[in-house]
Amino acid sequence: MLRRTGARSAQYFHAEEIGARPRLARYAAEHADLSIAVSSYTEGLVRSTGARGPVAVIPNGVELPADASPLPCDRPTFVTVARMQERYKGHDMLVRALALVRAKVPDVQWVVIGDGPLRPAIEQMARSYGVSDSCRFLGTVGDQERDQWLRRARLLAMPSRLPARGRAGEGFGIAYLEAGAYGKPVVAGNVGGALDAVIDGETGLLVDPLEPLAIAGAITSLLQDERLAARLGASGRARAELHAWPLICARVQTALLELIGPA
Repeated sequence: MLRRTGARSAQYFHAEEIGARPRLARYAAEHADLSIAVSSYTEGLVRSTGARGPVAVIPNGVELPADASPLPCDRPTFVTVARMQERYKGHDMLVRALALVRAKVPDVQWVVIGDGPLRPAIEQMARSYGVSDSCRFLGTVGDQERDQWLRRARLLAMPSRLPARGRAGEGFGIAYLEAGAYGKPVVAGNVGGALDAVIDGETGLLVDPLEPLAIAGAITSLLQDERLAARLGASGRARAELHAWPLICARVQTALLELIGPA
């Protein structure tokens, strides 16, 4: 149809779809007049398929909340917002890390938002490690409840790693921007799309996602050092503002208008 009409086309790429169907991803990129990748990591994935042609890197956007003021919480809390159906999100490593965090912050609380087939195994793992009393598995919640927990928590932790068997993993990590929009620092894995979403030492802490000790150290430091958490959270808010949807949409619009050419 595009060839018949002469219409030009753009193809969006995130990450998982490229690793899952690399030949199809190459075909899509080869036959698009422009590919839009949500991160430098995703751009690399598109290039790795052998596809030629222009690729524009335009990150994901975030909706800025009307009220980002913090809410009180009776325990030092960190939150994870992620589906529990991909192992690369790092829930298993957070259980291991939590056992270490408790040695320094005995009353710590980990709030897990999201559901999926991995949840029973992660809950059992928490029991095996003796940290289930420090966990709150909330499953799927509405936007309002999620946002309230982001306002209560001290930080968001989601140490995503690269999956095995050539799968792509985190293309960007909107959850990091969402936490930043509430002025909260993040702990993220130092791989994949998180390298674009998080500025290490400025909006959060990037750590080896396969090292529970490193994950625990980052979480503990943000729970105990209020000045560090506040500084990183403020920078996270400023970065989220630069990724507000109106600004991101304007970048996409510019790319598409340039693709179309003069009227």
